[in-house]
Amino acid sequence: MTDTVQVTTVYESPKWLILNATNYSDGTGESDVVKADISAHTGPDGTTATSFAVYEIVYAVKGGSVLIEFDATTDDEIHLCSGNGYISYEEVGGLQDPQTTGATGDILLTTNDFPSGSTYNITLKLKKKD
Repeated sequence: MTDTVQVTTVYESPKWLILNATNYSDGTGESDVVKADISAHTGPDGTTATSFAVYEIVYAVKGGSVLIEFDATTDDEIHLCSGNGYISYEEVGGLQDPQTTGATGDILLTTNDFPSGSTYNITLKLKKKD
């Protein structure tokens, strides 16, 4: 068996993308799974977007933790989610992808200590960058 996962686009415009990701774990877990694929989205200027800035994260995690990262050769941590929470980067203009070596522009999720029956429900508000 595998974890039951889903990613739903809640809202998309030329500048914004709001995604909801869920998981019901059978204990398998997820490791560096792409949840926001930049190449699948057009940016504000009408061409393929190059990166995301994270503006908000709303999460409910039961049974472990979930690490959210910008994809790169050595991934760049965005936030480690456990329990219930909300984080906003609005006041600083969003958490920018640092575009370190090997950056793809994608956003990844990894579950940690996720035994069978663990769950997460994470909503990401992302701004698309050209």
